[in-house]
Amino acid sequence: MRRRFIGVLNGAIAAASYGTNPLFALPLYGGGIGVNSVLFYRYAFAVVMYWVWLKFVKKTSLKITRQEFLPLFILALLFSLSSLTLFEAFKYIEVGIACTILFIYPVLVAIITAVFFKEKITKTVIFSILLTFTGISLLYKGNSASGLNPYGVAIVFASALLYALYIVGVRNIKTVKHIKIDKLSFYVMLFGLLVYVFNLKFCTELQIIKEPFLWLNAFALALFPTIISLETLSVSIKLIGSTTTAILGALEPLTAIFFGVVVFHEQLTVRIGIGVMLILLGVFLIVTRNTLKKACPIKVKNNE
Repeated sequence: MRRRFIGVLNGAIAAASYGTNPLFALPLYGGGIGVNSVLFYRYAFAVVMYWVWLKFVKKTSLKITRQEFLPLFILALLFSLSSLTLFEAFKYIEVGIACTILFIYPVLVAIITAVFFKEKITKTVIFSILLTFTGISLLYKGNSASGLNPYGVAIVFASALLYALYIVGVRNIKTVKHIKIDKLSFYVMLFGLLVYVFNLKFCTELQIIKEPFLWLNAFALALFPTIISLETLSVSIKLIGSTTTAILGALEPLTAIFFGVVVFHEQLTVRIGIGVMLILLGVFLIVTRNTLKKACPIKVKNNE
């Protein structure tokens, strides 16, 4: 029971901490810092802090082989571009809705594995897809005054797709499947940082943060939704498994919605609430489909 409690607690912390992305990103936007600069600070601080943590606290070896380099680099590009599109979406649509749409990535993983790896598309998967996209359509119509920005919806969907491709890659690329999660995360952040170095023309266009409050937000962005989220996620998966951890991931969009409404005074209507619940239900069915099948097997008896 103690092991399960610690696992659930870590899973909840991982999801909730990742949901704080907009809490620290939006003040930086308000201070005139662009998306690429914000993400540069996030990844740069995270790489340094995580390196210290892995090297001196966990004493993890960070050596990689030549065969591992290219797959890790490709995975890092997918992960980093997922961050870039999500943070870009914060400028166009409400942060709670953006994080909720992002949360459809398990559904996209199921679709990708079915198309490219010949996994069977079950009725549960089809029903989950219908639920999630119905939920998204409700979110899209949620703000009756002006409607959601189509560009914002498109890029956050792209973010979910990129993250789904990252997950599929981690699961299926043979040369990285054996790499420990913490070492994998470190190199994904390290190589992912290069995206922003390139976008900022090798940091010649990097916007310098001048206010202490904004520096605090940049540091918190690297600490809470990055380092703490990664570490607690690893502990949770180890103690209670990936399925239960994925279910606890529902706290991620809920946390973003909470901060969006309470801190940034975003709108939360009944229609939006129903849309969020449909998306969460669809994702829940996807991540538990194999568990439910094992728990409730259907036995078919032949008539004699």
